[in-house]
Amino acid sequence: MQQYILRRLLMMPLLLLGVVTVAFFLSHVTKGDPLSSVVSERQMNNKVVVEAARKRWGLDRSLPDQYRIYLGNLVTGDLGTSFRTKRGVGEDIADRLPATLELVVAAMIVGTGCGIGLGVLAAHKRNEAADHGARFFALIGSSIPVFWSGLILLYLFSVQLGWLPGAGRLDARTAAPPFVTGMFTVDALIAGDLQTFLQALGHLILPAFVLGWAVMGIISRLVRASMLDVLNQDYVLTARAKGAAELRVLLHHALRNALIPTLTIIGYSFAYLITGAVLTEAIFSWPGIGSYAVESARALDYPAIVGVTIIGALAFLLANLVTDVAYALANPKIKLG
Repeated sequence: MQQYILRRLLMMPLLLLGVVTVAFFLSHVTKGDPLSSVVSERQMNNKVVVEAARKRWGLDRSLPDQYRIYLGNLVTGDLGTSFRTKRGVGEDIADRLPATLELVVAAMIVGTGCGIGLGVLAAHKRNEAADHGARFFALIGSSIPVFWSGLILLYLFSVQLGWLPGAGRLDARTAAPPFVTGMFTVDALIAGDLQTFLQALGHLILPAFVLGWAVMGIISRLVRASMLDVLNQDYVLTARAKGAAELRVLLHHALRNALIPTLTIIGYSFAYLITGAVLTEAIFSWPGIGSYAVESARALDYPAIVGVTIIGALAFLLANLVTDVAYALANPKIKLG
């Protein structure tokens, strides 16, 4: 397994090079002028100012030269400077990544926990009302667009009922906890600030549920199908014949084996949510990678667009590797080669 992991890690730079190449050239062939985010609208007609800006940001060079320079900087860990924020793209991503990770981890907890629970319930109560209800709820989550469910739930639970706070990570007058991880819930706990923790947790509930709802539907359907197959196996029938409690049969004997194929979906879902949280972050004013990607795309901020693409590609590659290793550990019959 160590050799397999080493080979995969050695292949990652080549795969990332391909992703960077495609993202770089695609972002540069789009129509529009990125200088609109660098030069004021009043100065766009001033040829001297425009040419100076093009030279300042290297846009006066040919596309192959820009690509060569970008790769040279990338090797040293330099993701370039954002046209829009005038800061290093690496710094911008480092500032926003903890917010996205906090949201994605919470969404995965909601999606995975509820998805597995609904899948087990649906399989145990096959063709009964609980089965139909669980499948219907999961189907809604995976079918309704995120922007619609997010707006509806935000309006219902925040505006109308007032049970949960509105958009943002904290209330407007609340200061962020001292920085440790960048995740407000974790940093508030480390600082021993229970009030800020509860407030950050309250702001996290709705976006995490909205983002995790789609994952919940996929996982619940897969768990249900796997559970129905496992529940008919001889070892499960034997456990029941020996008088084992039904809860133990479901969780200890059946679920442990039914979760093996689900590991793949869980791994890919985590990587997908990191880059797919764009709409959720926009609706809930969540300052993460998704909202940064949208703002960069609007401004044709080439370095930022490619930087976000690199983070997304790296997340998928690492998730793929971790999923394969977890799958092999869960099922010793599988050999990684």
